Amino acid sequence: MAQSARRPPDVIAAGAVVTRKGGDVLLVHRPKYDDWSFPKGKLDPGEHVTTAAVREVAEETGLDIRLGPPLGRQRYPIESGERRMKQVHYWAGRVVGDDDVSTYKPNNEIDEVAWVPRDKVRQTLHYDYDRQTLDALEPVRKKSYPLVILRHGRAKARKAWRKDDRERPLTEAGQFQAEQVVPVLGAYGVSHILTSSSRRCWATVAPYADVADLEMEDTDDLSEEDATPETVAEQVQHLLSLKEASVLCTHRPVLPMVFETLGLEPHSLRPGAVFVVHHRRGTVMATEHHDVSFR
Repeated sequence: MAQSARRPPDVIAAGAVVTRKGGDVLLVHRPKYDDWSFPKGKLDPGEHVTTAAVREVAEETGLDIRLGPPLGRQRYPIESGERRMKQVHYWAGRVVGDDDVSTYKPNNEIDEVAWVPRDKVRQTLHYDYDRQTLDALEPVRKKSYPLVILRHGRAKARKAWRKDDRERPLTEAGQFQAEQVVPVLGAYGVSHILTSSSRRCWATVAPYADVADLEMEDTDDLSEEDATPETVAEQVQHLLSLKEASVLCTHRPVLPMVFETLGLEPHSLRPGAVFVVHHRRGTVMATEHHDVSFR
């Protein structure tokens, strides 16, 4: 009896509030519900929410985007009167490349895609929870850049490794995490890679570097053996000065120094986890924390 009364798990979905120069917001029309809303959709099995948000926008609008700051989550019943709930994760989004939607081919799910002028978006949206998400966009509407702080994936145990600790490799689970983090970094459009010179760090970002065709910059300044508050601060400040998305891969003992430089409270990251700092002109605008699964 207790089992049957338990509420079923939420259906998880992801999407984005996509804007372009001038303030226009991207909306989609669903003929089934005759409503206008933001592009969104359910996660595929094993898919990360960040990856799903980018994929769903591409599928529903034909546009390629990269994620900006998170806009929180919506939670509401799937259908009126149903006990099952839907939880939708949203981000601010910006188009990569052409933002023309005039060639979009209507289908049964989405029959119209439109850039709606900023002053008409609120009245065009059908749901109050979408209007609340639109309100969350305002404080982070101006362009910012993501700095992804990545703790390396699971590595071989220290007690089982007799050689130089800098050469300690990832386990099979850690290698899987390195593969799993590829689409997450891609969702933010990471184009600059900075990593500790230790094998377990650069091996964590190497799969992304291969896929994105990027060079990795490795440094002893972020290694367990050589990192100091001064060297870490210098590296972090440099990344904050860049007008591009970047990733910094380092070790658990070094993370407190990274967060101190950012003026943030320390966060405990599990192996393979990411902490994303969205910054503008050296100021932190928003943050988010994501774990990456492993086998």
